[in-house]
Amino acid sequence: MSLHLDRIDLTTAIETGENPYLVGPYAPTRDELTLRDLDVIGEIPEDLNGVYVRNGPNPQYEPQGRYHWFDGDGMVHAVHFAEGRATYRNRWIRTDGFQREQRAGALLWRGIIEPFESNPPGEPEKDTANTSLVFHNERLLALWYRSGKPYALDPVTLETLGAEDFDGTLRCEVSAHAKTDEHTGELCFFDYGVKPPFMRYGVVSPDGVVRHFVGIDLPGPRLPHDMAITEHYSILMDLPLVNDREAARAGRFKLFFDREMPSRFAVIPRHGGTEDVRWFEAAPCFIYHTVNAREKGDEIVLDVCRVKRPEPRSDVDGPLAQMLSYLRLDAHLHRYRFNLRTGATTEQMLDDDNSEFPSINQDRVGRASRYAYTMHISPESTLLFDGLMKYDTNTGGSETYWFGDGRWGSEAPFAPRPGATSEDDGYLVSYVYDEREGRSEVEVLDARDVMAGPVCRVRLPVRVPIGFHATWVPAERLPGGSA
Repeated sequence: MSLHLDRIDLTTAIETGENPYLVGPYAPTRDELTLRDLDVIGEIPEDLNGVYVRNGPNPQYEPQGRYHWFDGDGMVHAVHFAEGRATYRNRWIRTDGFQREQRAGALLWRGIIEPFESNPPGEPEKDTANTSLVFHNERLLALWYRSGKPYALDPVTLETLGAEDFDGTLRCEVSAHAKTDEHTGELCFFDYGVKPPFMRYGVVSPDGVVRHFVGIDLPGPRLPHDMAITEHYSILMDLPLVNDREAARAGRFKLFFDREMPSRFAVIPRHGGTEDVRWFEAAPCFIYHTVNAREKGDEIVLDVCRVKRPEPRSDVDGPLAQMLSYLRLDAHLHRYRFNLRTGATTEQMLDDDNSEFPSINQDRVGRASRYAYTMHISPESTLLFDGLMKYDTNTGGSETYWFGDGRWGSEAPFAPRPGATSEDDGYLVSYVYDEREGRSEVEVLDARDVMAGPVCRVRLPVRVPIGFHATWVPAERLPGGSA
């Protein structure tokens, strides 16, 4: 690949046609590595034991045409903490598409903003499994934002175990943000598509079998990205960011934000049927990621990162320029309340700062929680995280740890401390790329005091490209593997 490491801004990209998501901190890495005995600044806490793993796009072959950041083949990067030591691994996710291109020795698919007709017949898009990671039934599941096959990975070796069909019971695809209930062991998921009923919802049992599956009727095709769960309900979304129909008929992918459509939220009992769905309407918006949901009396309380302007900018010309303009998110912490008795919806902004990619203590998913950890979005013209924010969603207060000039972080999952006595008793773990040094490290922060800075920094002799979503798997839940 003829890729360089100098970061370029949106204006330069529009003027030159060079894609900023292929250079600098986003540039793909070529080698799969296992690195031990890593240099540590400070000391790794003795009670930090488990695996921090993050997904992201990393094209195997040089892209053709206009590359969309979401196009790249999935690659996972993991740091295994054990007994005060750290081991780094990275591996491509060997999806069907990855392996077919590897056998061909060439690119077979062009990206989502290119016409689809040159792609393999009947497969207009390549499922890359590059978006998120969910841990369930002793496996990591790599998921794709456009809805695709879940790919199972060994959480220690990162070996691709194959497409997960849940013992032959999966009857659809799975979108990027399935939710695991740590208390029941269930996995709740949805998918969406271009044929009625346009959305489907299911629940996987703790032993890895789909035990519940229903269609969710929507007025037409949609592009929902996330969902939420409570102890007894799931919340699904019908939002007004849709595929442009004329572009779709021409075999192209283009987004359209319909400001005449309300945002709608489906509240369904976790094991309920289509007839049990309750719909709640709110002001038009788009939501990439939910923070958490809980039941409070007659209400479902849902906290999200609400995107204010999800459509491409109107002052730039061309598909590449428009794609680049909307990838930089403009989001804030927002709360919805859905009253199951009256059918009323209320909503409020919790904060106006620009942050996204939230994480919480996974034990609190679907239950009352107080703290949320989000990534602060920098004013740069491409999507970069310049700080880590800790929100107290009870009081609305927040505090921020800044990574420093020219240093960019990754989504920071919460790693609970064994025997924790409070919700925030644990650590936050994040890859940080230093563009001045051209290398990466892993920073570990005490979640109780993020402004104090890292308790340790694990320096990596390689660069970890900026990517998407991460998770933490505690050592006691790993399937007996070793570092």
